[in-house]
Amino acid sequence: MTAPDAAPAGVDTDLVEAFLTASRVLVAVAVRSLSSYDADISLPQHRALVLLAAHGPQRMTDLAELLDVNSSTATRHCDRLQQRGLVQRAPAVDDRRAVQVSLTPAGRRLVRRVTDARRREISRILNAMPASERPSLLAALQSFAGAAGEVPDQHWTLGWGTDRSLANLDP
Repeated sequence: MTAPDAAPAGVDTDLVEAFLTASRVLVAVAVRSLSSYDADISLPQHRALVLLAAHGPQRMTDLAELLDVNSSTATRHCDRLQQRGLVQRAPAVDDRRAVQVSLTPAGRRLVRRVTDARRREISRILNAMPASERPSLLAALQSFAGAAGEVPDQHWTLGWGTDRSLANLDP
């Protein structure tokens, strides 16, 4: 392994490395939570499902923007998700030329189950930490999410969805 590149001025390289390590842990949690349901979907496809759960039905171009990908990539994600019965498409209400994509009941159930599995595993990891360190971790993660521009009500930082965004996902 090569030495890490120098961090930008004012950024502690140890902090950057600690976040890289933590991100590997969180990606592993995400992968395990997806694979536990044999959903045969990728993390980016799951992200599309979670965004639809949080934001409701979206025009394909708006979903692409939320995913920060081009429209053809979002369309390919939705093609695969539709084949699995997790999303459905319909003409957009305000523009019949545009396509709107939304979750199916199966898609809502999958998002809820995967998020619940992720929440259980993250809770297990956090319970292994000393309780005295948890408040400072909470503050640091909230500050990090804010600096990244994440909206607190969406809470994508740890599980790409929360009870607030998933509360209305009953089948």
